[in-house]
Amino acid sequence: CVQAGWSPTKGEPRVLPIYQSTTFKYDTSEQMARLFDLEDTGFFYTRLQNPTNEAVAAKIAALEGGVGAMLTSSGQAANFYALFNICQAGDHFVCSSAIYGGTFNLFGVTMKKLGIDVTFVSPDASEEEIIAAFRPNTKALFGETISNPSLEVLDIEKFARIAHSQGVPLIVDNTFPTPINCRPFEWGADIVVHSTTKYMDGHATSVGGVIVDSGNFDWEAHAEKYPGLCTPDDSYHGLTYTKAFGKMAYMVKATAQLMRDLGSIQSPQNAFLLNLGLETLHLRMPRHCSNAQAVAEYLSGNDKVAWVNYCGLPGNKYHDLAMKYMPNGSCGVVSFGLKGGRDVAIRFMDNLKLAAIVTHVADARTCVLHPASHTHRQLSDEQLLEAGVRPDLIRFSVGIENVDDIIADIRQALEA
Repeated sequence: CVQAGWSPTKGEPRVLPIYQSTTFKYDTSEQMARLFDLEDTGFFYTRLQNPTNEAVAAKIAALEGGVGAMLTSSGQAANFYALFNICQAGDHFVCSSAIYGGTFNLFGVTMKKLGIDVTFVSPDASEEEIIAAFRPNTKALFGETISNPSLEVLDIEKFARIAHSQGVPLIVDNTFPTPINCRPFEWGADIVVHSTTKYMDGHATSVGGVIVDSGNFDWEAHAEKYPGLCTPDDSYHGLTYTKAFGKMAYMVKATAQLMRDLGSIQSPQNAFLLNLGLETLHLRMPRHCSNAQAVAEYLSGNDKVAWVNYCGLPGNKYHDLAMKYMPNGSCGVVSFGLKGGRDVAIRFMDNLKLAAIVTHVADARTCVLHPASHTHRQLSDEQLLEAGVRPDLIRFSVGIENVDDIIADIRQALEA
């Protein structure tokens, strides 16, 4: 968190600089030509690469234990690129139904318009049921380590075993635990994505995303499934990514092809702010988790609360999985419902003083949201339940304030 990514030498800035430049100068035409042919590494246009962005991406790759990473303009862009890098019109992928509402819509509506189909499966389904969703044209399996906002814990080993038995990579969104609490590559995942907007930034200053590749999936062993990686790319003079770049093939293609053509780049300024957040990630996550545990325990003992969902509670459905994958803590997000349903939930939120109603989650300040009314508003009640979101669900993102102050705010709002 503190040292990786930027390693200054004699006379260079100790703090990662903001390279706020769209372009970079070279002395000869040949030098520039070699960059465009992917024969040399270097910087020539910030849409493709920038020194600030590269340093931050390298830090996140180190945190996750990957071979490379690419920053994107948002977590949604990271999710889209992670799949579009290996899918094209006519392809299909399988996805856990317990995912963020915006991602559910991206996969289930928008990507279908591009000719890429998806089948949603319950993360709790048996291996046989999930395998039954696969087709000859299935290219990936996707899930969230801890789903937003339903807080279901993914059985990463099970999902990795299923994906690999079908010759496809497992892509895991690891936004909520962050690599401080869970490293999916160690459990068999192949590609990890994050909305860096959340805990990684930690201060609600910068929207962003990242894709990290483990380098472990053997694309060549399934070359017929992945022609974009394993056959010549006409837009780069017939270069074949797997032959030219080995374990970096997936990341080079994502940068050189998708970012070149679609351009959802993170700005150097935002990457700089993200880096400041990353430097304290290992300090903040334990505080988020200990505060959330205390809040979940308080809510569980309050007679106005109908139910509480937090995997740190011993009676929780996902407690055993959480202890397996995240023994040091999960995340700072607690979901719960109040007796009286949706109307009571809204009155409770309107009476909070410390916790703010915002369309955000997972930063230093405690915040609250009613997904059915806000982030998941576009979903029907049936779709809400399919995504694991009850209509009365309150998503409470516990910050790093003094936990007594947070609980006092909840208490007075419940009394009100």
